[in-house]
Amino acid sequence: MGSIMIRGASIWDATGGDPFAGDVLIEGNRIRSVSRGSGGLAQDGAEIVDGTGLFLMPGMTEGHAHLSFENVTRTEDLITPSPEQQVFTAARGAKALLDAGFTSAYGASEAKLRLAVAVRDEVNAGRLPGPRIRAGGLEISVTGAMGDEGKEHDPRSGGPATIVDGVEEMRRAVRLHCREGVDNIKLDVSGDPFYPSTPGHTTPMTFEEIRVAAETAHAYGRKINAHTRSIEGSKACIRAGVDGLFHCEYSDDELLDMMEEARDRIFIVPTVGLFHQILQGEASAHGLTPEVGGYMNIPELMENSIRTHTELRKRGVRHLIGGDYGFGWSKQGEQARDLQFFVEYYGYSPADALVCATRNGGLAMRPEGDLGTLTDGALADMILVDGNPLADVAVLSDHSKLVLIMKDGQIHKNESASRVTKPAAARNLENVG
Repeated sequence: MGSIMIRGASIWDATGGDPFAGDVLIEGNRIRSVSRGSGGLAQDGAEIVDGTGLFLMPGMTEGHAHLSFENVTRTEDLITPSPEQQVFTAARGAKALLDAGFTSAYGASEAKLRLAVAVRDEVNAGRLPGPRIRAGGLEISVTGAMGDEGKEHDPRSGGPATIVDGVEEMRRAVRLHCREGVDNIKLDVSGDPFYPSTPGHTTPMTFEEIRVAAETAHAYGRKINAHTRSIEGSKACIRAGVDGLFHCEYSDDELLDMMEEARDRIFIVPTVGLFHQILQGEASAHGLTPEVGGYMNIPELMENSIRTHTELRKRGVRHLIGGDYGFGWSKQGEQARDLQFFVEYYGYSPADALVCATRNGGLAMRPEGDLGTLTDGALADMILVDGNPLADVAVLSDHSKLVLIMKDGQIHKNESASRVTKPAAARNLENVG
C-alpha cells in the first residue's frame, strides 16, 4: 500500500472534541498522522484527496449484524434457502454495509452457521467488498424458546438456532461454534414479541446455561452476546460475564445499577429501529401494521426502551447503533437511521450518537482501542461526507453524500472529483519541466 493524504477537511476524530480543519496522512492500513491546519504534514509521494468543505469522520460499526438477512418477513425465509444460496445473500449484505459507510460489522447471528465466517474470510482475503466482520453464527436457544421452530409432530433443524438444554449441551454448542470459526456467540436468553409462547419479559434460559456459555466462549477467546429483553435475563447476563446485550427494554433500579457498574466491559445495543418501523407503519405492507404491533406489545416495549436507554445514556453505559435490519421493511445499508432514533428517542446529541456508531463500535470490534477514532496510529477506516452530521445526522442516511469510504487504508468509494491520482512528487517534477 502507498500513502494517501486527505487535505483540508473538517475532521471529527470521535475523541470528544469539536471538529477542526486539518490533514490526515494514511500509510498502509493505519493513520500515520493527523494535523490541525492544512499543510503541516509532509506529503511527498502521497496521493491527495482534497477534503475542503467536507466532513471527515471514522467509519461506523453496525452493532448487531445479520448479514444474511435480506427481505425477511417470516422465519421460514431463514430456514428454507440453502447455505449455497444464502452465502450470496450474506455477501450482498456485507457490501451494502460498506457502501453505507459501515466499515465494521459486529455480528449477532445468521441464517446458517458459517455464512458470516465464509464472507469474513473472503473479505479479509480481498476477494469480496465488505466491512471488518466479527462473524456471528446461529442463535443458541433452549427448547420452547425463541428460535425453536420445531414441533412434536414436525421436528426442525438447520437454523436459525441451535437448541440446547442443560450446561453440557450448551458447552458443546459453543465449542462447535468456536471450531467452525465464529467470532461472536449469541444466546437467546429472553423471550421475544414474535414468539407468543415466550414474550419479551420471560427468561427461558437458565443462569447456569448462560454462565457456561460465557466461560466457554471466553476460553476460546471469543465474544458472547445475548438477546435479552427481560429484567432477570439481563441481570443473569451481567452476572455471567456476557459481553454484549441486545435489546434490554425492561429494567428496574437494580439492573440499571448493575449495568452502570459494568459499563467499562459491556456494550448495549437497543435495536430501536424495528419498533419505530412497526409503529410508524413502515412494515404494514408485509402485514405487520401498527395494530398488529399493538397485539404484540410493541408500544409497551418501545416505552420501556425509551425509559431504559435514556437512563443508560445518562449513566455513561456504552451503546452501539444498528440491529435487526434486513427485513422486508428495513434494508441492509439503512442502519444509519439509528442515529436519528438515538437522538429522537434517547436524548443523545448528534455528536454523542456518532460516538456510539464510531468509537464505541471500534472498541466492541477491537478492545485494543485502535479502531473507531481518527488518531495517530489508528486503523484507517473513515468516511468523507458532503454535509455536517453534527448539525443533522440524517445526512449519513443519504449515501450520495458519502464522498469517500475507506476501510483498512483502501479506498472503497471515491467521488471526490479533485482527488489527484499522481503522487505529489511526480506532479512537482512535471511542474518543473
